[in-house]
Formats: sequence, C-alpha cells, structure tokens
Amino acid sequence: MAQSFKAVAASSLREYLLALQESGLDGLPESLASPAAHLAVQQPAALPAAAAEAGATPHDQKHESLEKIRKSLGDCQRCKLAKGRTNLVFGAGNPQARLVFVGEGPGRDEDQQGEPFVGEAGQVLNRIITAMGLKREEVYICNVVKCRPPDNRDPEADEIAACAPFLLRQLQAVHPEVIVALGRFAAQTLLGTKEAISKLRGKFRDYHGVPVMPTYHPSYLLRNRAVSGPFWEVWEDMAQVLRLLKLPVPEKTRKR
Repeated sequence: MAQSFKAVAASSLREYLLALQESGLDGLPESLASPAAHLAVQQPAALPAAAAEAGATPHDQKHESLEKIRKSLGDCQRCKLAKGRTNLVFGAGNPQARLVFVGEGPGRDEDQQGEPFVGEAGQVLNRIITAMGLKREEVYICNVVKCRPPDNRDPEADEIAACAPFLLRQLQAVHPEVIVALGRFAAQTLLGTKEAISKLRGKFRDYHGVPVMPTYHPSYLLRNRAVSGPFWEVWEDMAQVLRLLKLPVPEKTRKR
C-alpha cells in the first residue's frame, strides 16, 4: 500500500530537520521536532530565543548552500515520480537572487534537459522576465516537485509532500525578497490553501516572512493566447513585484 500523505510528509520533515541541524541551526521549536507536526511549508518556524531577543529575522539565520541541498536530494526515490523521470530538475539561476519564481513541476523538455522552464512555458516566462527589465540569470527558478509527472498530469499530494521540504530549503538558501508562485499548485503549496489561483493572484501573501505574489502559470497563458486579459493580469502582478523591489516598472501599452 502506498504511504499516506501524512507518513510521507513526516518522513520528509524528519530529513529536513536533520539537515537543518547539520547546517548549524539550533534552537528548533518543540512543535517542529515531532514527526506529527504540520508540514514545514505551512508552519513558519519560530526564531531561536537568542535571535529573537536580538531582533533578528529568519534571513539572519545560517542557511545551507544550494549545492548541499542538491547533494542531500541525491538520486531521489522518495516518491513514485522517480520511476518515470529522465532527469531530476532541481533549479537554476542566481543563488542570491532577490526574486524567485516557483512553478509546479517539470514538463517533457525540462525532464530531458534537467533545467526548469526551458520548453514553451519557459519561453513565456523568459518574456515575462525580460518585460520586467530583468535577465533570467538574475532570478532563481524552481518547482514544487523535481520530477516530471507522467503525461504532465497534476502532481499528487504524496509527491508534493515528499518534495516540499526541499523547496523550503531552496528558498531558505536563496532567501529572496519576493517569491512569485506560478500557478495553482505552487501557490497552494507555499500558502497552505486550497483557494483558486484566480482568487489568490493580484495580492501579496506571506511565506515565512517573504512576500509571495501568486499569478497564472505560463502554460495557462499559452492555452489562452487568443485572450489578452490573463496576460495583462500577470503583468499587473509583476508590476507590483517590481514596485516592492523598488525597481522601475517598464511602461506597457495595452492594445485595444
């Protein structure tokens, strides 16, 4: 019988906590020390007492390197997606990026090349990044799950649970100023909600003290390329991101 969501989550959480201890972080809250605790991605960890008294923020804590996290992920066999993958897709971009884009999972091109967002949806994301006045190598890009779901189906709960601790560790390693959640699964995983992306987008949410802007996935824009509305909604979301980063917002003229 396949492991339950809670069992997989507990196993992944134990591994995550052990990795934090190895990286030198101490003073973990008792609520996170138990395998029965909620998923780390849904429960912001409390600051160690000494850091809290000093007025420190989570960004002041010692973090793992992305290289160490990738090494601990290894030839991952933590969920059933491992059986069908060609390459594990960890992440790409600037390890000290101010802005991180999080998608749901690799597609065929990503699975073949081992890099996130390199297919058609990746080309749309590249255009979004360029329109923001940024370069792809300036940001960091990753996914909720690191292996391609069969036939590009939606990732399942146990698969998300197995990968979620590694996503948290990636985000802690980069510690960006803003996260953009691309699509329903990225937004729901980061925010611990089942709310629709159409309801979540357009407003900043909080993820462990980091502002998150949920927006439509580039593949959604591809499927609705004949309709301009979603493209402009994504641009409005990205304009908010740029303002929060105190970067100039390129002027765009909407065609009628």
